[in-house]
Amino acid sequence: MESLENLNAAIQQVEDARGVPLSASFVLHRGEFLELLDLIKDGLPKDLEYAQQIIAQRDQIIEEGHQNAEALIVSAREEVAQMIEQTAIVKAAREESKRILAQGREAAEDERAEVEKYIDSRLATLEVILNKTMDAVTRGREKLAGADERDVLSQLADEK
Repeated sequence: MESLENLNAAIQQVEDARGVPLSASFVLHRGEFLELLDLIKDGLPKDLEYAQQIIAQRDQIIEEGHQNAEALIVSAREEVAQMIEQTAIVKAAREESKRILAQGREAAEDERAEVEKYIDSRLATLEVILNKTMDAVTRGREKLAGADERDVLSQLADEK
């Protein structure tokens, strides 16, 4: 931005110029001032071209920023959708596992009740068999006890 520096120098020369008494005019060295104005005139196209390049680069950078932002937003939306889907899958899996566990518990409870019923029937049968055996043992003991008494009575009768 050489033109701005030269333009500031020209303004400074005008401000520093010696004034003409009793007028608003001032005195400048014509050659120096024209040379400075030529430098400004020659530098303006280069500075304008440079400024246009900067503006073009700025526009390109802004466009790239917009594209990157859009890509980032799309990526974030996809990631959120994936997370939601995974959350739904996890929720469905948990519900399914709860259902399977409930079925398993119910089946185990049914089987336990069935086993208990079977054991109870076997124990009832065993009880009947044991009761009959006890009755037979009791009768056998009674017979033995009665036989001993008869033997004692028969021995007494034989002694007389």
